[in-house]
Amino acid sequence: MYVAVIDLGKTNSKLALVDTELAREMAVLTQPASVNLNTSYPSLDHEVIFAFVIEALRQFAAAHRIDAITVTTHGATAALIDGAGDLVLPVVDYEYDGIDHLRAGYDQIRPLFSQTGSPGLPGGLNIGAQLFWLKKHFADRFARATTLLTWPQYWVFRLTGQRHNDLTSLGCHTDLYLPRDGAYSSLVDSLALRELMPPACQSGQLSGTLLPVIAKSLNLPTSTPVYIGIHDSNASLVPHLIYRRSPFTVVSTGTWFISMAVGGHEAELDEQRDTLLNINAQGVAVPSARYMGGRERDMLGVSTADSNLAIDTILNSGDIALQMPSTVQGTGPYPNATAQWANGYEPRSRAERDCAIAWYLALMTCESMRLIGADGPICVEGPLSQDQFFVQMLAAASARPVVTSGSQTGTSVGAAMLIDSPREQPVDAMVELDPQRCRQLQHYASLWRDALRRHAI
Repeated sequence: MYVAVIDLGKTNSKLALVDTELAREMAVLTQPASVNLNTSYPSLDHEVIFAFVIEALRQFAAAHRIDAITVTTHGATAALIDGAGDLVLPVVDYEYDGIDHLRAGYDQIRPLFSQTGSPGLPGGLNIGAQLFWLKKHFADRFARATTLLTWPQYWVFRLTGQRHNDLTSLGCHTDLYLPRDGAYSSLVDSLALRELMPPACQSGQLSGTLLPVIAKSLNLPTSTPVYIGIHDSNASLVPHLIYRRSPFTVVSTGTWFISMAVGGHEAELDEQRDTLLNINAQGVAVPSARYMGGRERDMLGVSTADSNLAIDTILNSGDIALQMPSTVQGTGPYPNATAQWANGYEPRSRAERDCAIAWYLALMTCESMRLIGADGPICVEGPLSQDQFFVQMLAAASARPVVTSGSQTGTSVGAAMLIDSPREQPVDAMVELDPQRCRQLQHYASLWRDALRRHAI
């Protein structure tokens, strides 16, 4: 089966055509995500995204067979629409920090972390905080809304006219849902949202078929099925839920690095260190931890230089370069730490810098996994699965097997596999590490953790 997956990340919008029999993308189109700064607040430019989605689907339909369509997107985003299906307010960019101006009032009605597994996060990273802010500032327009749609389901709606929500997005630090209980939280009634909530479905269920006007523009039959979408990190988890025995851990790398522990040790989640509960595609709560690894990587200026000489130079140097957290503050296992090179020792070359930053990201990922009781093999999805500096340090520092996905966009394959699973288990690549290099990397990891303690991070 060929499934067209609309894959909307915070950094890039993508369309991937997935061959489910091979569990592989056959074609991928991308464009940078678009934020509109000309609205009353920074918002996601839904019309730019829609134009890309339609044009990309049209190109795929002209060159390939499309048997089905589904959607996967980043979390912390929702759309308020009226009876005609129009947005009553622009879709909030969750990085808008103006939402924090009403934080004290919101915290008075926000449910407890122990109930929701949803940590209090800055800006609009809690959808509940966005809705509270919108209702206070734009009460008249808010009152025109008849439906609140999670971000994957807004795009399903644009294609089919069907109004549903997906459980994976509702359970993604929204404050609106109780993952362990499978019910809405008290916040839904505090904000008078219950009448706006359409049926909540498990990802991968059939939502509907293409609207005639959409089908005509794409030159696809109106019978083309469109399926309930999924939160992107949980899409990365899907293949592993199908084929792996617990315990195992999935690390999804994109703008956000999300670690998800399936069947690990019981751990008390820490709201202050960006741990949370997700709801997976099977409707089960999954302890998770996150930080903005992809954003930090971009901000730190990685050039993707590839030189194994850099590894030896760093490891054999008398002054070892250790990147400390956190380049993006307010999230992750060390939200209040200020990024610095420990002891002032910076890498001497671009290749060394790239290597040290990749190791830093791997060690931060290890810290995230420790906080959620992760155990078993580590499965790395997304762009960093192809970064040997990253995956080798992850294997050495965790002392656990690490396997990598060959997928360009692991989220797309996972979303497609909810509709049709491959006949054979996808083959992952085991990260190989010789004993001497492993000991060297473990020594570096020990120095990094010592530096954390010295700097009281």
